[in-house]
Amino acid sequence: MAYLWIKTVHIVLIASWFAGLFYLPRIFVNLAMETEPAATQRLLLMANKLYRFMTILMIPALALGLILWLYYGVGQQSLWMHVKLLIVLVLVGYHHFCKRLLKAFERGENVRSHVWYRWFNELPVIGMFAAVALVIIKPV
Repeated sequence: MAYLWIKTVHIVLIASWFAGLFYLPRIFVNLAMETEPAATQRLLLMANKLYRFMTILMIPALALGLILWLYYGVGQQSLWMHVKLLIVLVLVGYHHFCKRLLKAFERGENVRSHVWYRWFNELPVIGMFAAVALVIIKPV
């Protein structure tokens, strides 16, 4: 029964973390287009709060995923799990890269266009699709 609760909470936390990964770059799109200082400050406040909340969600999500993998043995001997773990590492890197981008906006040093951020915003969708497909289909 504990396994099912851990899995449930893991899935909910992952979905919540991804909601942030989908929305934060949308804020970056708006920041890259914004010219009003007051609106920029509001967007920066929103982005900072969202980033902190996303991090709070990411940490236990990853911890529970590790428990499922290492303690319960989910996918332990399977290549699909190792590929999924690589995708997770890339997504954690994406999460941290978002912090670097946010800091550049705070310093007024953003050099990327809103179009770049629109494309950047699609990367977690691809990561989520790939990770979920690996878990469901288990192709290798």
